[in-house]
Amino acid sequence: MTTDDAPAPDAGGRSPLRALFVVTILAGSFLLFLVQPMVARMALPRLGGAPAVWNSAMLVYQALLLGGYAYAHLLGKLPLHRGALVHLGVLALAALWLPIGLVAAPMPPDAEPAVWVPWLLGASIGPLFFAVSAQAPLMQRWYAASEPGRNPYALYAASNIGSFGGLLAYPLVVEPLLALHSQSRLWSGLYLLLVALVAGCAWFLPRRVTDAVPAHRVTSPAPGLRRVLTWIALALVPSGLMLATSTFLTTDIVAVPLLWVLPLGLYLLSFTVAFAANRAMTDVFTKFTPAVILLFGGVVISGHQDFPYLNALIALVLLFMVAVALHGRMYALRPEPDRLTGFYLAMSVGGALGGVFAGLLAPVLFDWTYEYPLLLLAAGALTPQIFLLPVFARLWRGSSQRQRITTLLIALVVALLIIVGTQDPGDLVGVRHENLAFIAVAVIGIIVSGRRAPYVIALAAGLFIFGGFRALQTSWAGDQRTRSYFGVYTIRDYQGSRTLAHGTTLHGIELTGSRERERWPTSYYVRGSGVGRALTLAPELYGPHARIGVVGLGTGTLACYAQPGQRWRIFEIDPAIVGIARDPAKFRFLSNCLPSADIVIGDARMQLAAQPPGSFDVLALDAFSSDAVPMHLMTQEAFATYARAVQPRGVLLVHISNRFLNLEPVVSAAARGNGWYAAGITYHPDVREGTQAATSDWIALTRDQEVLGLLVATGGDWRPLGTKRGFDAWTDDYATILPLLRGVNGN
Repeated sequence: MTTDDAPAPDAGGRSPLRALFVVTILAGSFLLFLVQPMVARMALPRLGGAPAVWNSAMLVYQALLLGGYAYAHLLGKLPLHRGALVHLGVLALAALWLPIGLVAAPMPPDAEPAVWVPWLLGASIGPLFFAVSAQAPLMQRWYAASEPGRNPYALYAASNIGSFGGLLAYPLVVEPLLALHSQSRLWSGLYLLLVALVAGCAWFLPRRVTDAVPAHRVTSPAPGLRRVLTWIALALVPSGLMLATSTFLTTDIVAVPLLWVLPLGLYLLSFTVAFAANRAMTDVFTKFTPAVILLFGGVVISGHQDFPYLNALIALVLLFMVAVALHGRMYALRPEPDRLTGFYLAMSVGGALGGVFAGLLAPVLFDWTYEYPLLLLAAGALTPQIFLLPVFARLWRGSSQRQRITTLLIALVVALLIIVGTQDPGDLVGVRHENLAFIAVAVIGIIVSGRRAPYVIALAAGLFIFGGFRALQTSWAGDQRTRSYFGVYTIRDYQGSRTLAHGTTLHGIELTGSRERERWPTSYYVRGSGVGRALTLAPELYGPHARIGVVGLGTGTLACYAQPGQRWRIFEIDPAIVGIARDPAKFRFLSNCLPSADIVIGDARMQLAAQPPGSFDVLALDAFSSDAVPMHLMTQEAFATYARAVQPRGVLLVHISNRFLNLEPVVSAAARGNGWYAAGITYHPDVREGTQAATSDWIALTRDQEVLGLLVATGGDWRPLGTKRGFDAWTDDYATILPLLRGVNGN
């Protein structure tokens, strides 16, 4: 069989042995995708949410996964039974780390995350993650040796079904139903079941050399360097595109909770389609993927937000088709089964490189999600080119010289269309010049699909005309846009105001035109809002030297409530936001109102825990960027930290405005558990305030009922907090957002 042949058909029917291997692979992949979010939940209260922590964690997972695949590859060089004994020994040794959990080692205040986090995760779950990550390639190798003539690669589809199951099971089933200690016991029990399944597979390995070719004897030709690099590239692009799609959706389209599950789930399902024995679906996707990239790639990055959910759907379809086409090509280039583990090792290297590029390098290299169109362009270059209609193929008949001339002419036409689409010199086309130029380029691209060079030229032009050019204009404009590991921040000027947007979510508004206007609190923080009323009342409650704490800096709007003599301390996790707020060329709230602001950079919960007891009279919690919710800031343990940081008569303000989640039951339950009196207020802007004010939801909590009464007496529609039947308070051991989704269970 050559590497481009169809997969070897299974001899006979479905055997019980095949079923055993399928179940074993399913179980291993299920556990692998269950452990990552579980450990993240365990680590969040201890490590905080700083990007240096989670970048280090990502590198640990990638390193362990690569190590597991390399281990499986090396194990394949041993005789089958010797390798099986080694692997069972590794699984038994890793079992010493059960029940799964974090080692009891608090993070030192001066610890370097790049060193300490890998050590903590490696010491906590390293051996277990390493042993389980080897399951998919190793079990396929064993299966190929146990039943010669059957196609082991098809079992990789089962592996990704297991991964998909683990991915969905955690947020939808495991997290809502089980506390972390119960999750740990569940995972540990499933691990022991996996060891038993592996032992069963090892029992059925051939016992004599004549039963099968020994696993350590490789007889097929070694793949060349070019073939290995192709495998890596074909794995890199879908992996990077999956992460880039998640970032792009939540940054530039819509920040729906749990949306990250969909790109990762579709990425995993693409392997199931691409590695299936039936090639019909993969062939159809492969044929039409170039046209889909061309038509919809520019639409997605265009920046038009009239139909955000439609754009999100298009982006997900695009990801799935690209992943199926490229993984299908990788499958077509697979080696013989005796070199299977090397193939998966190369795939793992490509997946890791894609993750490093999109997850670690892109936020540093780019000020926008440029990795998304770049990966789409790479996908177009790597996707097999098939003419959509026979008539298009006839256009390319003739000598090589004629084909080169045709390609050059197409490039010249496309260049002219780029000028028309981006500049429209002389107003030749009109206001629709961008759309018309894109349509023309798309038509050319569809006609030349089947010829790689002219297609890539057309694709690059389409991405540039319909979205890329405007993105570059913003980047070239100076400091209008800033990017960090937390997202993309864009500054826009309007008549009489300046805004800061974090993706699709407004982060702050500053009025312009005079110093007085620049000092005026706006958006969620106007004087009639909950936080506005509390900060205005602070001098009356706590005197001229009130101590004010703020979690979440934003543009620095709240600083304009500061009074002479007050002591303010602001906690912000993202240094990029600090740079924006401190720069008077961008926003003037801090420079006008609190020029010497005391700003502490780091995770708020960890930093507040380090403050002396009773440090604040008023503490405003406004740490939710976009519509994401850092759960570790909303647990009972977190509120106990706030109670320690706020003096007994002090006030805690919690901002819970959210398009998708009703967070009031979370705060209500935490208030009851920590002895707070509480009231909530929803502020609706007066029509005379125009766009300077936004509807906001704030909750005020205090352990002094008299203080709460004075705050309520300032006016506004304060109300008792609502509760939710059957809802349990979030703790570091248990939290789920599912009951809080708006539109679900009456929310």
